[in-house]
Amino acid sequence: MLKELTRRITKKYDVTIFQTPEFRQSKGYKQVYRLTIQGGDHDQCLDSIFAKFNVPDRIPADFTGRFISTGDILFIDEGRKGQYYYQLKPGGWEGINRILIR
Repeated sequence: MLKELTRRITKKYDVTIFQTPEFRQSKGYKQVYRLTIQGGDHDQCLDSIFAKFNVPDRIPADFTGRFISTGDILFIDEGRKGQYYYQLKPGGWEGINRILIR
């Protein structure tokens, strides 16, 4: 019984990475990769994406983008529970409006 109470609940998140063709551009975001990440909440999901795509040995072989850097956008789709967009700013991940992608 105690084990069930202390076990962390994790969910699978559908995450899409958007990047501009060149670093530091503010327009022209394109989808570069889509994957499923398991985590307890959005913060955990964002941290694991950042860790995975900033270490050359962890980056998937079919990834065509560059390292995750300032200005890149992550889209987390939870189906009926909502859609969330986060942009990497100098101070960390910040929730944004989807209009910025277009």
